[in-house]
Amino acid sequence: ILIGVLEGFAEATAGFSKGYFGKLSDSRGKRLPFVQLGYFLSAISKPMMAVFTWPLWVFSARSLDRLGKGIRTGARDALLSDEATPETKGTVFGFHRAMDTFGAAIGPIIALSFLYFFPQSYKTLFFIAFVPGILSVFTTLLLKEKKKVTVSNKSGRVGFFAFLKYIPQSNPQYRRLLFGLLMFALFNSSDIFLLLMLKFNGFSDQSMIIAYIFYNLIFALFSYPAGILADKIGLKKMFITGLVIFAATYFGMAFTKDSILLYILFFLYGLYAACTEGVSKAWISNSCKPEDTATAIGTYEGLRSIMTILASSLAGLVWFYSNPAMTFMVTSIAVVIIVGYFTVCCHYSPHQES
Repeated sequence: ILIGVLEGFAEATAGFSKGYFGKLSDSRGKRLPFVQLGYFLSAISKPMMAVFTWPLWVFSARSLDRLGKGIRTGARDALLSDEATPETKGTVFGFHRAMDTFGAAIGPIIALSFLYFFPQSYKTLFFIAFVPGILSVFTTLLLKEKKKVTVSNKSGRVGFFAFLKYIPQSNPQYRRLLFGLLMFALFNSSDIFLLLMLKFNGFSDQSMIIAYIFYNLIFALFSYPAGILADKIGLKKMFITGLVIFAATYFGMAFTKDSILLYILFFLYGLYAACTEGVSKAWISNSCKPEDTATAIGTYEGLRSIMTILASSLAGLVWFYSNPAMTFMVTSIAVVIIVGYFTVCCHYSPHQES
């Protein structure tokens, strides 16, 4: 229960702070200070976990890590957007997604290897994790904001929920896109349910970890090519392709028990992520004004965090009161309907100019 409360609070902290600091980045016309502070807070949260193990201290350290993510996300994605043209957004965000996911896969592998040779040395591991974290902060000192960001709000003070006011002020294209993305997020529960389904079908803990690392590697390998292809065929087509793969994967998870087929489904799940994660941000950044990019992405990321919490809660209820297969069937059917919404209601036309 404590872990559930911890993770829920941490994700809610990250979610709302993404919207707030995205709006603040646009209102100040700055990107790099938010990126640097965000990575710094996440870095120092690691040794904090090694110093004390009091529940309140761990709670604070974990929340600080998520706050750091919230501070940097909107500004970082806006910085990426500023370095691209509308025709190369998919490529730029796809490359970032690939590198980020490679880190997410390699980091746990290194951690597991360390614990294999030095069991129970968690404090040492947290101190080691501080090294790449602080190095990432120093690398941001080499960056320069090449394009001057137009200040979108010169009034000074920005309220914590000010980013929500952007929704009615935004253009119809962004609002329709945001609605579709949030509806998908409402049915896109945590990846933990995929791992629970593997365990339900007899996978060992080691096999589950291997399957999840495999998914992340596929995600990382295909994100960059998917981004390049998205720029050629259109961000909307690529995103819808990803949703179709997602629906097929969840439909298969509902009925498949064969271990080989389950690994194939995890391969497809990696493809889905590659086709949608970076592409969705590229699509958002092309649906708003350049000076509103951090707010637009931060608003989406913030509301998506809340939707994900709801999605996981709903999935857990269906799993508990019905059965695991029904959890995946409901999601698959819902996403097919959402594909129809994107096909009919969301039209893609870049707002920005090169």
